[in-house]
Amino acid sequence: MFVQSSPRSTESKSIELAQVYLDALRVENPNLEIDRIDLWEADLPVFDGDKAAAKLNAILGSDQDAIQQTAWDQIVGIANRFISADRYLFAVPMWNGGVPYRLKQYIDIIHQPGLLFGLKPETGYFGLLANKHATLVLTSGAFAPSFPSPAFGVDHHSTYLRT
Repeated sequence: MFVQSSPRSTESKSIELAQVYLDALRVENPNLEIDRIDLWEADLPVFDGDKAAAKLNAILGSDQDAIQQTAWDQIVGIANRFISADRYLFAVPMWNGGVPYRLKQYIDIIHQPGLLFGLKPETGYFGLLANKHATLVLTSGAFAPSFPSPAFGVDHHSTYLRT
């Protein structure tokens, strides 16, 4: 799955660099199937109170009411598309030290209990995606170690996404 998180399309350096990587990967594996998701074109639902309640019910093992079940079904559909991929390629520019809000919205939608992670009270959270590979293509027009102040252009998007 190729996750494009810049609204700049052909002007995006992160998408351009990720496409170079993808082209090289295709040379090695010409039958590689690519599911692209442009987060600025995707129909991403708002992660509202009903979806938050549905997530909490999923964590607690509680029943969903009809509205929450509809919200949960929508979340599961979007998450299953992500889960079905064997590899992930993320093209992500840094925005104000973090990730574009559409990527954060997508993460909030798909990062759900029983889908992408589990929770054991005695040991904590654990991931459910096994035998997957993720590649991050990260760009920034403002961050560089040589800039005068350590606070200028602080990079939080690489640490957030690696986690």
